[in-house]
Amino acid sequence: MDKAEKLDAYFSKPSPWKEGINQLRDIIGDTELKEEWKWSFPCYTINGRNVLGIGRFKNHFGIWFFQGVFLKDKKGLLRNAQDGKTKAMRSLHYESLEDLDENLALEYILEAIENAKEGKEIKPERNTKKVAIPEELENAFQKKEELQSAFQKLTPSKQREYAEHIGGAKQEATRLRRLEKCVPMIIEGVGLHDKYKNC
Repeated sequence: MDKAEKLDAYFSKPSPWKEGINQLRDIIGDTELKEEWKWSFPCYTINGRNVLGIGRFKNHFGIWFFQGVFLKDKKGLLRNAQDGKTKAMRSLHYESLEDLDENLALEYILEAIENAKEGKEIKPERNTKKVAIPEELENAFQKKEELQSAFQKLTPSKQREYAEHIGGAKQEATRLRRLEKCVPMIIEGVGLHDKYKNC
């Protein structure tokens, strides 16, 4: 399926929120945002910058703003997905179609577009901490030189995933079992969670 087919399928799928997400799509369609398909959701960009997305969930539908922290939010409607973790993203939730005030939604959208044009952005922090290699993996490096070489070619985040997965088990037998399963994947150069990321 190409992008257009994925978008059409998303917006035409039967759901309690079908009418609501299509109303949001119409509102956004009258702006200068470009409709994209990212992370299995409709996403809207300007000049290559992610501005907002539309989502439907079990108990609500809504818009999330990638840099929503910069929105004035005079009415106090924006939500932080994970307090203490989510720094920039904020969302507008609608638990019924009657909750959706089109003019108010448009105000937030237009402000988000202006903020994106001005380059307002909080960039994600990169974890620069050195990866702690568990003893079992260190021992495997000594026995298999190609394993260490393959591990070093992985990105730091993939190295950290493997190290935490193997070293995170309490019992040595579990750590060794995990190591055994991970060795072929490391040598192949794939990340521990790559199969989920490509779904």
